[in-house]
Amino acid sequence: MLLSDKYPFLTQYFTNAINEKNRALPQSILFYGSDINAQYILATEIARLLNCKNNRHDECDCLNCRWIRENTHPAVLTISKIDNKPEDDESRTVISIKQSQMIKEMLLSESEFHRVFIFCDRDENGNPSGLNQVNFQAETANSLLKIIEEPQPGVTFIFLTRYIDDLLSTIISRSQCFFVPSFKSNDYNYDCINNIFTDYNNFNRQDIFNISQKLNNLTKEYTITEILDSIQNYILCLLKSNPKEFELINHIKYVEEAKLQAKLGMRSINIFDDLCLKLIN
Repeated sequence: MLLSDKYPFLTQYFTNAINEKNRALPQSILFYGSDINAQYILATEIARLLNCKNNRHDECDCLNCRWIRENTHPAVLTISKIDNKPEDDESRTVISIKQSQMIKEMLLSESEFHRVFIFCDRDENGNPSGLNQVNFQAETANSLLKIIEEPQPGVTFIFLTRYIDDLLSTIISRSQCFFVPSFKSNDYNYDCINNIFTDYNNFNRQDIFNISQKLNNLTKEYTITEILDSIQNYILCLLKSNPKEFELINHIKYVEEAKLQAKLGMRSINIFDDLCLKLIN
C-alpha cells in the first residue's frame, strides 16, 4: 500500500506545502502517536519530496530519492542515541550536546540539498522509537532552540514521539504537531496479568501494595517489560471499549513512565508500587 493511501491527509498536506509557492512548509515538525515506524517513514518521505530533482512521484528513482531510500543521503540525517555521533562522542543512551554542536557546525556551510534532521530514539533491535525527556534531555533540546526558532532556508527538523508532552514545551511550541495514527494489528494480549490486574479500576486503595507484590512475583516467570506490556494492552482494550474515558489515556502514559523506569534499572517492586499508586484510586 502506498503511503498516500494510508495517510492521505498528511501526504497531501506536505506535498502541497512543498509544491505550492504560496504555502510554507513548517521548518520544525513534531509527529506523535504509537506507531513510530510510520512516523519515520513519513519523515523520510518528506525529506525525499524536498530533495527530489525529478517529478516527486512515489516511484521516482533519481539519485536523491535512491540515497534517501537507502538511508545514505548526506543531507538527510537520523539523530538518535546511536546514529550520527561525532567521533569523540562516547554517549550511548542519549542524544548528546556534541550531536547538537555537530548540527550547528554543519549549518555554517551552504548545501545544494535541503537538509532534514530526523530526531528519534532506537529500541534494542535498532527500530525507531519515540523521543522522551530521558533520551532527549533538556540540556540538548535547549541547545537546539535557536536554530529551530530561527532556521536557515533549506533546513527542516522533524521530531518523533509517542506523546506530545514527552518533549520539552520549548520544542513543542516551536514545532507544528501532527498526530500519526497506527494501522498495526494488535491482539492486545494480557494473559499474564489476567488474574491479578483486570478490573483494577474497582480495586481499593488498601489493595495497592498487595497487588504490586503479586505483579512483582510475576517477574519469576516474565520480564518486567512483558508484564508492563500486558498491563498496557489491558488498558488499551478498556480504552477501545470506552473511548470517552480520557483518564485511560493518562493511565497508558503512566505505564510508559514505568517502562522508562525499568530501562533506567529501578527495582521492579518500586516500579510496580509507583504504578499502582497512580492507577488505583
